[in-house]
Amino acid sequence: MNIHEYQGKSILKKYGVAVQEGIVADSAEAAVVAAETLQKETGTGWWVVKAQIHAGGRGKGKIVGTEQRGVALAKNLDAVKEIAGNILGGTLVTIQTGEKGKLVSKVLVAQDVYYPGASDTKEFYMSILLDRKVGQNVIIYSTEGGMDIEDVAHKTPELIHKEHIDPAVGLQGFQARKIAFNLGLSGEANKQMVKFVTNLYGAYVGTDSGMFEINPVLKTSDDKIIAVDAKVNLDDNGLFRHPDYAEMRDVTEEDPTEVEAAEHNLNYVKLDGNVGCMVNGAGLAMATMDIIKLSGGEPANFLDVGGTANAKTVEAGFRIILKDPNVKAILINIFGGIVRCDRVAQGVVDAYKNIGNVPVPIIVRLQGTNAIEAKKLIDESGLEVFSAITLQEAADLVTKVLA
Repeated sequence: MNIHEYQGKSILKKYGVAVQEGIVADSAEAAVVAAETLQKETGTGWWVVKAQIHAGGRGKGKIVGTEQRGVALAKNLDAVKEIAGNILGGTLVTIQTGEKGKLVSKVLVAQDVYYPGASDTKEFYMSILLDRKVGQNVIIYSTEGGMDIEDVAHKTPELIHKEHIDPAVGLQGFQARKIAFNLGLSGEANKQMVKFVTNLYGAYVGTDSGMFEINPVLKTSDDKIIAVDAKVNLDDNGLFRHPDYAEMRDVTEEDPTEVEAAEHNLNYVKLDGNVGCMVNGAGLAMATMDIIKLSGGEPANFLDVGGTANAKTVEAGFRIILKDPNVKAILINIFGGIVRCDRVAQGVVDAYKNIGNVPVPIIVRLQGTNAIEAKKLIDESGLEVFSAITLQEAADLVTKVLA
């Protein structure tokens, strides 16, 4: 589960990670109040106004129809109000959002930590995630932080460092010191970076996160180490231990079809193809997508209805798949191990009748418990549904309906 920058920073603060202070606002007027509050609390005279969306590249992105960037510096309260007004309610397009962009409903008004006139500040990059190849967490860091970190990784990969951490023993002191040394820090800045890395790793582990990305990590002119940004992905499987974090979910930032699927306990991921697929089991779903590809089509989605598929879940799956205008056919591939095939078949028939006009051909392949009875139900339903027993039959039917 992705969360906003301001939410990620609130988590970091709980674990002792120094962050750029800020207050979230949902209107231009509220942004001014936030700026005034920050001025009283931190003494800042300039502010940074940041669009809050689940995407990176905000500093280079623009609000559609304007020259307004997603992150901008305001040197007075009038500028705070103007910038917030330009961003809020607009659609921000960045390198990560694609052409459609994302609607901005909140901004973060943050203190300016790049002290005016200071020349010895330095930006670093740091992230923590799981390296599945070695089964260990890894801290990825670089002296070249900022908006162009992707270019750094592509053009000068030698500037990207990695420190693997055995989860059985956790981050060791010498590793945190090694990171600070490799970043070229000494004295107080070195001490502060060691503390920063230690607390950041503690936050990553303590929140059951999938990823923490801080870009940039800033060394201020007075040797403080601060998280200026925070991109956090929380592991959905660990949310039962963190009910307060589950409340941070912003469904407006997610694909509405995927949100609807989750409400029906369906595992759904939208893709760009033309053949919708409904399957029980992730492995079979992957195989079904291969079938579609080999048959000349492209999978339009990943949809796993689970091992307890029934008429309601099948109908919900139908409706979700049919919301995609690119879908030209639907392939239902069910293995009846836990679930009985005839129940799924009845669900297909009932869903077809309840939906009414289904504008695309449907191929149903049922194998396993009561597969023969299921095929009979489909064949005798009088509906325009093609039934198959083998994978090859299903593949041939996909080819036929797409021709």
